[in-house]
Amino acid sequence: MSENASANELTSQYTAQVTADLERNTKEQERLSAEITALQQQLTALERDHGVLVSIQQAIDSAPTPLRTAEPVEAAEPAGSVTVPAPRKKSAAASGTRKRAQSKKAASQPARSAEKPAARKRAAAKKATPEKAVPKKDTAKKDTAKKDTAPGEAAKTAQPTLVDLVRGHLTQQSEPRSAAEIATALGETHPERTVKVTVVRTTLEGLVAKAQAQRTKQGSSVFYTAADASEAAAPAQAEKEPATADA
Repeated sequence: MSENASANELTSQYTAQVTADLERNTKEQERLSAEITALQQQLTALERDHGVLVSIQQAIDSAPTPLRTAEPVEAAEPAGSVTVPAPRKKSAAASGTRKRAQSKKAASQPARSAEKPAARKRAAAKKATPEKAVPKKDTAKKDTAKKDTAPGEAAKTAQPTLVDLVRGHLTQQSEPRSAAEIATALGETHPERTVKVTVVRTTLEGLVAKAQAQRTKQGSSVFYTAADASEAAAPAQAEKEPATADA
């Protein structure tokens, strides 16, 4: 019977192993086939782009180049012939136009010389006039605005400390509370602050050391309660007495 049981266990183990290997093999085949399909699509796109680029290159190479036009060749003159330029004659019209141009230049020169002193006088008058003083910006309003906003910012930053929150929560409770319960309650009442259990436990131990809280143990759990008013006032008075003695 023991041999049959061991054989059945081995058979079941081999069956489970083979089933897991088959599933793994099937998944690997599916993954590889998906990658092959994606690569085949990329290869098809690249082949299509390659064909388009080859056709464009062939079209550019087969385009006809513009032919250069042959420059006209001047007829060669016979060796013995020499061309002599004809003498130029001065016409009366050309001389008349030159005289009119000279008279216009002479008339325009006095007018330009008269304009220069006037322009100099205007430039001197502009320099003599004092520039308007630019009024300075009133910074007093900005200073008052900053002073007004300062108390508001101080009010925002003035938030109760974790010690005050823990002490106030203990005074409001009528039954002992654990550190986890206090941390949960403070996190619900003050969601803007991150309250951790370890920090709350350290704060509670500090209050116990200052006699501002009491610690009780029930089994493996530790619970805390607020100290009485007389017990909490005693350490504060003891702290004041050494201060007066030193004075």
